[in-house]
Amino acid sequence: MRISLQWLSEYVELAGVSAEELARRLTAVGLEVEGLTRLGQGLEGVVAARILTSERHPNAEKLSVTTVDRGGGAPPLQVVCGARNYAVGDVVPLATVGSVLPGGQKIEKAKLRGVESSGMLCSARELGTDADASGLLILPGNVAPGTPIARALGLDDVLLEVNVTPNRPDCLSHIGVAREVAALLGREVRHPASRLAEAGAPAASLARVRIDAPERCARYAARVVEGVRIGPSPGWLARRLEACGVRSISNVVDATNYALLELGHPLHAFDLDKVAGAEIVVRTARPGEKLTTLDAKVRDLDPEDLLICDRDRGSALAGVMGGGDSEISAGTTRVLLESAWFAPAGIRRTSRRHGLKTEASYRFERGADQGMVVPALDRCAALIAELAGGTVRPGVVDAHPRPHQALEVRLRWSRPAALLGSPVPQVEARRILGGLGFAERAADAEGARFAVPSWRVDVSIEEDLVEELVRTQGYDRIPETLPAIAAATPLEPAEARTLARLREALEGAGFSEAVNFSFVSEPDLAPLRYDLEGRKVDGPAAIPLKNPISTDLGVMRTSLVPSLLRNAARNRAQRVDDVRLYEIARVYHPRAPGGAGDEPSAEGLRVAGVMAGRRAPPGWAVGGEAVDFYDAKAAVEALLEAAGVTGARWQSPGAGWLHPRHSARISAADGSVLGTVGELHPRVAAAFELPRGLLSFELSCEALARSGSLTPQHRAIPPFPAVLRDLALVVEEGIQAEAVLAAIRAEGLVEEAALFDVYRGAPLPAGRKSLAVAIRYRAPDRTLTDPEADAAHGRIVERLRSDPAVRGELRA
Repeated sequence: MRISLQWLSEYVELAGVSAEELARRLTAVGLEVEGLTRLGQGLEGVVAARILTSERHPNAEKLSVTTVDRGGGAPPLQVVCGARNYAVGDVVPLATVGSVLPGGQKIEKAKLRGVESSGMLCSARELGTDADASGLLILPGNVAPGTPIARALGLDDVLLEVNVTPNRPDCLSHIGVAREVAALLGREVRHPASRLAEAGAPAASLARVRIDAPERCARYAARVVEGVRIGPSPGWLARRLEACGVRSISNVVDATNYALLELGHPLHAFDLDKVAGAEIVVRTARPGEKLTTLDAKVRDLDPEDLLICDRDRGSALAGVMGGGDSEISAGTTRVLLESAWFAPAGIRRTSRRHGLKTEASYRFERGADQGMVVPALDRCAALIAELAGGTVRPGVVDAHPRPHQALEVRLRWSRPAALLGSPVPQVEARRILGGLGFAERAADAEGARFAVPSWRVDVSIEEDLVEELVRTQGYDRIPETLPAIAAATPLEPAEARTLARLREALEGAGFSEAVNFSFVSEPDLAPLRYDLEGRKVDGPAAIPLKNPISTDLGVMRTSLVPSLLRNAARNRAQRVDDVRLYEIARVYHPRAPGGAGDEPSAEGLRVAGVMAGRRAPPGWAVGGEAVDFYDAKAAVEALLEAAGVTGARWQSPGAGWLHPRHSARISAADGSVLGTVGELHPRVAAAFELPRGLLSFELSCEALARSGSLTPQHRAIPPFPAVLRDLALVVEEGIQAEAVLAAIRAEGLVEEAALFDVYRGAPLPAGRKSLAVAIRYRAPDRTLTDPEADAAHGRIVERLRSDPAVRGELRA
């Protein structure tokens, strides 16, 4: 928001405060001044001069020799000029000798074709105020010679570029900033006078207003101005608008923009003769309805769009942009002036939907001042009558279905000290709040109630009033105090400690953490929806997003694996073949009908990883072998150890998206599933454009936390020796080693059983394999004798021969 200090000084006294100091103090109260521009900078030495005489140059047909009065009682100067658009008596800009123009041209005394010239008469382009270079810039005749050109052109001004935060729409105007300045400096605000003169038939007899969407439009007021003459605005008004970044269009349109920048309330002017039935209807758009806006674009309207309509059609997109069918034109003589209040959320959605950002929508979507609807209307009507010579018809056509109720907030006198650490005296609190427009309604010894002014949409609770006090006094006045009581450092939650250990384990195994979006594309999830036999399954559909940021990110992910596979594919595309990535994040499944909880999804915390490439870079000691299933299994075992999980069981195969011969499902000792690990199924690898052999795993963090213990358990060194035995067993190819180990561990004296060899080949027949198991026997209370160990070993042999899950053939 650009603020003109010259304009601002009409509403609050700025004497004694420099522009730089004012900028500093505004920034300190939350209105950050991002820039300060002096408009007349570079025009020093350029003054107004009256042309006294003009004669043809004796040696050049296109030049003339003038004498000019530069004021101050100085003798006339002789200046050679090449322009033709002036007359004797005109007042024009004179760049005196020694001055430097904005373009860098230095003015010196010179001879032009033998005639001495002491200065230069300037065009608007040479002054940098306009692109017009067709002739001299002719100033108003009442400008006294010697007047600095910056003052003559209204450029002796300073512009502040103020960054207004979204919660302070009241400061998007000169009067709003004036309120802040007045409170800072302890001065009074001078509100602009409307000087409204009404005459003729009542406005209500010339126009009607009806609101069909009161929840979207709380108030709509209109005035009628007749007999206007459309033309250019006076220079002072056009220069003010252009200094604030608004292009001058015509006197009527400029009046609405001037009132907007002055008071902060958007207005719109209709050509009353183009309003069918002289009736304004505020309603939402109908299905299939279209509107041609002022930018000449035909817009397809949404039923949520709020329209300003006449009897037959839409005339404006409410709060955003007017329509082309009823705009002010050169032939307009009767004006219907609109001032309204629209609900911010609806304007914001409409503005975003149509890609329209205007001065009006910028203010309405942040919250306009309901109390400014009629004052802004009166101010603008008075300006139109002054600038365009019209007559304001008596009265306001006002539809007001939802009157604004002023909010009252109580401030306890002790509250500032409790929040800030230093008290604010009652007198000071009343002075500050009163200066900002908060009217005191009732008070007692404990505190007072203040009515929130209609323009302060950001104030609703007691803490907001305390903020007003501290920012006006200065945040630097808050004392540095230590808390009275130091809170004890809470114990780190078990979940956080578990996640930290999982990260440490994976990073120790050479993995790098990836962070991905929680949403993926539906086609990325489809390859994972297969059972162990390779049949596609119809699992629960992923939760779709109503407003995805991309078509490739349209659903919430039900697994972390697709995101990591995309990461691996991007790495391979950049010729990075050695990949070890992991991610710890949540997955989202649709909640079953009637399930517990109010959330739309059942969320679970997972840890997943992918591996590809070489086990280690080739070197003297290693040959760069490719990673295999056992590398992924080692990474998962590191996770289990980090989470304190013991007694985990590994069963093949794993999930349907993994290779059936190189995968496993991991279960806890109680049988609960922890996750899966294995080589990616070739079908899934092809879907992600990855080669075969890529490894992946995914485990539930909640299941790991339930099955593990973060507290290390001490176990004494056994006081009695162990007895070691080996056992070789020939079984069918389909028998899993885990079933054999479970049968062996069922013997009470077995302390540990570990598979140490698997053999296939001659002399074993096809479809058979040999499993070699090392068994450690130990009794907790005595030393085992050989007969006891032999007896236990014999029982195991008999169990393996008779167990239907094994039916093995024992070999010595």
